[in-house]
Amino acid sequence: MYVATLELDLLLGDVHSLKEKRSIVRPIVAELRRRFDVAAAEAGHLDLHRRSLVGVAVVATDAAYCGEVLDDCERVVASRPEIDLLSARRRLFGPDD
Repeated sequence: MYVATLELDLLLGDVHSLKEKRSIVRPIVAELRRRFDVAAAEAGHLDLHRRSLVGVAVVATDAAYCGEVLDDCERVVASRPEIDLLSARRRLFGPDD
């Protein structure tokens, strides 16, 4: 069994409140969950209104599949025009860890 995680550090566009931030981040998290059957949540920068850290996790029997799913998740988030993807960090945990 393999567990892969992805941390997406996002810079949000013209956002002036935490309420506006939620209106952008929640649909992103919901789309990732729905399209890719992953665990996803806003996991950092909770008190900043122009930054967000979205965490994604996937569990599978194949490491390559985990990588493909995370590639797709990163691609979907990066393609959104209202945000800038500042960084993406990955980790893979396997049977030898």
